[in-house]
Amino acid sequence: MRFACAVEYDGSGFSGWQRQSHARSVQAHIEAALAKVADHPVQTACAGRTDAGVHATWQVIHFETHAERSERSWMLGTNSNLPEDVRLLSITPVADEFHARFSAQARRYRYVILNRPVASALLRQRVTWTHQPLDAGRVSAAAAYLLGEHDFSSFRAVACQAKSPVKTVHRLDVTRSGDFLYLDVEANAFLHHMVRNIAGVLMAVGRGEREPDWVGDVLDARDRTQGGVTAPADGLYLVGVRYPQSHGIAPLGVLPEFG
Repeated sequence: MRFACAVEYDGSGFSGWQRQSHARSVQAHIEAALAKVADHPVQTACAGRTDAGVHATWQVIHFETHAERSERSWMLGTNSNLPEDVRLLSITPVADEFHARFSAQARRYRYVILNRPVASALLRQRVTWTHQPLDAGRVSAAAAYLLGEHDFSSFRAVACQAKSPVKTVHRLDVTRSGDFLYLDVEANAFLHHMVRNIAGVLMAVGRGEREPDWVGDVLDARDRTQGGVTAPADGLYLVGVRYPQSHGIAPLGVLPEFG
């Protein structure tokens, strides 16, 4: 049988999602916990491989097993064998053609910025902090240039292995709540560091260092060197993955809110 699961994790203690021989990964812990319940080795595939320090409230994975267990047994058994910074949120039987990555129609991320003179003692590694005032109106005006289908070469990491830099951004919403600024980005797929590079460019506009139309110039340049600083991983959360409704998987998890 094939199962789809929603997973939540605090990425600050991990080298990222992907299994690595030399570092702690979310994938290795999930597979080890599932294997204990299944009583056989388990391999997983995920909707989006998050980087070191990136969090998730709704990562979607799938795995196959011949073990017959109830949903309750999978949930309780897996979570009891996971470290405290990873949790299985749901498990759903799916058709054999379902694939966590290739069946996904869109992914959604939220980037959280704490914008006040003093950093937070409680939210370190949970949000990105900047003491320079950010103008949400300017950030929103700049974000509009990134909507739609574009070549996002200026917003991809040098080591990005994606076959094509062309992606479609369905939404890029900017909201402020007190000292917190939220960037909500949904696209059909993302390049390596794409959201963090977008956040870095938008923050430069918000600080008044550049005008909003500069974002359009960066996009048109198709050159990573024109894109400015990559924003920290601390404030980035994978919060949703959208699939065809026939698979029965909810498209969105909890949105981190601190305001």
